[in-house]
Amino acid sequence: METLTTYDFIITASIIVIASFWFNIISKKTNIPSVLLLILLGIILNLSLQFLFGSVPDFIGSLKILGTIGLIMIVLEAALELELKREKFWPILKSMVIAVLGLIASAYVAALILHQFIPNMTMQSAWLYATPLSILSSAIIIPSVGGLNEKKKEFHIYESTFSDIIGIMMFYFLTGKLNPTEDQGAVGFAWNLALTIVIALVASYAIILIFQRIQSQAKLFLLIAVLLLLYAIGKKMHLSSLIIILVFGLIVKNVKLFFPGKTKIFLESERMKQIYHELHIITLETAFVIRTFFFVIFGVTIVLSSLLSLNVAFVSLLIIISIYGIRYLLLFVFIRKDILPQLFIAPRGLITVLLFYAIPSEAQVDGFESGILLFVIIATSLIMTWAMIKDKQKIGTLLDEIDEEIVDRNLTEDIIRENQMENKKEISEKGPGEQIIDSTTRKDMGNKSGKLE
Repeated sequence: METLTTYDFIITASIIVIASFWFNIISKKTNIPSVLLLILLGIILNLSLQFLFGSVPDFIGSLKILGTIGLIMIVLEAALELELKREKFWPILKSMVIAVLGLIASAYVAALILHQFIPNMTMQSAWLYATPLSILSSAIIIPSVGGLNEKKKEFHIYESTFSDIIGIMMFYFLTGKLNPTEDQGAVGFAWNLALTIVIALVASYAIILIFQRIQSQAKLFLLIAVLLLLYAIGKKMHLSSLIIILVFGLIVKNVKLFFPGKTKIFLESERMKQIYHELHIITLETAFVIRTFFFVIFGVTIVLSSLLSLNVAFVSLLIIISIYGIRYLLLFVFIRKDILPQLFIAPRGLITVLLFYAIPSEAQVDGFESGILLFVIIATSLIMTWAMIKDKQKIGTLLDEIDEEIVDRNLTEDIIRENQMENKKEISEKGPGEQIIDSTTRKDMGNKSGKLE
């Protein structure tokens, strides 16, 4: 049996990145999430490797590393897009409330479903399996909502980012419950959160003050290395490390807000603008590459036979119905009107996969089939695709109607203008007496023009 050489890996990796670039173009034109195309590419790669070499390398370790780094880059990318203003306080708060309530309610209902229909599934384990299935995927949502209006786009960025961060915190809070010696309880969890925010603020200010004075051109990957280091150390200390990344990104984006009054003397505005611009680009590019390989490798690891189980399909459908039912209630209560396509933009993705592989061995249940994971990810992504396409068609119809109204108005204005020109011509050709006699006629013509208008 032949083995894969270094050059085979380089060729394959290059083709994957090139394909991902074209998938993004296809996604913008069709609203089909590029993630689905990447997973499909991974499945094709799996079948190709089995056909050519008889086996597929074990990529689970790589998947965990890529998923963690990808998560950091995606949250940082989202934070660098969020502008904090007084008028955005309520939209941010509303998005956070919807994200939290949606996460908890979806996890509770999914846990009940799994506990009921998966053999030997305890309620404690069901919560751990249900939590990843209840987290929105910012990795899919953020690149997909660029075509929506600014208000809806911001809502989805805020909601998916909060869902990621709070979902991960909730997951590790639940894993701590498995080991009584590590269980901190609600008070300990609140203290952990407060400590994380303090560390995040101190570290962010320190990084900004230091890095704006570094003259070297090669400093951005150094900055990312520092953030990765802080994240990893935070995890070792059982902190909610993603908050450190989120706070740093928010401060860089809204640096003038966090350096008010006389503290501006510590800020080099031009240097910070440059750092923000370069960091935004490198974060975007890095997130793109890591997201690409993560979902392709996930596609490679998929066991397609698990999708053929009727029990998998039944359980997955129940979970999907509960996701959109709960989402409808929340959006109806907090937004009330104009809840489309937001209702159907609730895909699961990177975090779902990453946390699924992080479930402790003592909580794992043999009867749970990974096909449920894949079924929910694909179904929610396809539903989002359908909703985005319908929304684009709706916008296109409205634009057509507006164009027709503009054409009709322009035609009416042309007729009025022609009548006015004819009136002026006739008046100039008539004598003074004729003009007086013909005044009634001119009034009639003016009335006709008013009717046309």
